[in-house]
Amino acid sequence: MKLQYWQSQFEAWLREKHSGQDAAHDIFHFRRVWMTSQKLSTAAGIDWLVVLTACYFHDLVSLPKNHPERHRSSVLAAQETCRVLSQDFPEFPQDRLHAVSHAIAAHSFSAKITPTTLEAKIVQDADRLEALGAIGLARVFAVSGSLGVALFDAEDPFARQRNLDDKQYALDHFQTKLLTLPLTMQTEQGRHLAQHNADFLLTYMAKLSAELKGEYEMLDLAAIQPLKAYQ
Repeated sequence: MKLQYWQSQFEAWLREKHSGQDAAHDIFHFRRVWMTSQKLSTAAGIDWLVVLTACYFHDLVSLPKNHPERHRSSVLAAQETCRVLSQDFPEFPQDRLHAVSHAIAAHSFSAKITPTTLEAKIVQDADRLEALGAIGLARVFAVSGSLGVALFDAEDPFARQRNLDDKQYALDHFQTKLLTLPLTMQTEQGRHLAQHNADFLLTYMAKLSAELKGEYEMLDLAAIQPLKAYQ
């Protein structure tokens, strides 16, 4: 069956059964991950139905950032996806379930599962690219706001004299995770796009540093220079 057919089926199911998700894990996020996936590889033999399905269901279970079992979200999502596909999509080819399950389980940063298929590598890269750049910046502050996390430590925004703590300060998440993502990318195009987006986040940090010093028309590049080590 055509990918467009399955995409419409998945979106209809998600709108009915999975509404109310936070803005960082809604249907528009799934669409963007799928769109990005298609740009990451032109290699022959990719099972795009596996990629599409994993893109739309990878956050079927997404425990809050402060949940003690957060690291198990992707494995739980993979299990739930197999159940849903078997039960609610009888036409879905059952021989794809294992590949879909692996792609979903391996997409998560915190799960630390190495992707072993090209499909899983594409999904992982596409989801991580969503965490970078302008969209990633917006998602960080949206999620942190929902958890009551402060935007940043005004006295020491880049943690020069303190330990990083992204559970207390949203901006710390840039250094604890986001700026490390380019080194984790699995595809060549993914690495290129991730570095480009990470550079955008560094520019934002330089602008923030300048504004905190009252320099509204400048970038404080010196403030972020040591952070290059995270790229």
